Amino acid sequence: MKRVWLWWSSGKDSAWSLHVLRREPDVVVERLVTTVTRRFDRVAIHGTRASVLEAQSAGLEIPLLRIDLPFPCSNAEYEAAVEPVLREARDHGVDFMAFGDLFLEDVRSYREELLDGSGIEPLFPIWGRDTARLAREIVDAGIEAYLTCVDPASLDARLAGVRYDHAFLDALPRDVDPCGERGEFHTVVAAGPMFRRRLDVRIGEVVERSGFVYADVLPEG
Repeated sequence: MKRVWLWWSSGKDSAWSLHVLRREPDVVVERLVTTVTRRFDRVAIHGTRASVLEAQSAGLEIPLLRIDLPFPCSNAEYEAAVEPVLREARDHGVDFMAFGDLFLEDVRSYREELLDGSGIEPLFPIWGRDTARLAREIVDAGIEAYLTCVDPASLDARLAGVRYDHAFLDALPRDVDPCGERGEFHTVVAAGPMFRRRLDVRIGEVVERSGFVYADVLPEG
């Protein structure tokens, strides 16, 4: 049996990675690992509220391990925060740390270097997938996701908060990756085949911060 921890961004690619891993009979995903910017209490880069992140963990029925990061955060500070998590994984007999990366070689290399010598092997369950086909597959499978972050240099800022669906994909400019792998946009997932329980969410305030546009996705109730 392969014991796996999943690097969980709160978005669709992490969710789909979990779905792929759960279909493997010899794999068990034991924990979600997420970096959170302490100052904002939100998932790093994606901007997902910690309360939504915790609701995802409950809905997936997988425990969450949160890594708090400073803001701003240097590579050295990031690596120092991650190192004790890798030690904990090794001490718990974990075999792999899985990541939802798709095709950026520099990102994959950084992950591999980060784990080098830790005793934990990197795993990339959706690496190399054609992103146009993958995007449609994700939507067709019933993933309910919303854009939490938009790079206005790549996309219309008014798309922050919209649902990631076929209509969104149909309207994407040709130079934007359908999965947003180059950072054009980021998502948060509320439901899908990997969830035991759906999250009820609503779109709140939309703000511009540090050159990006963020939609506040709020838990209902």
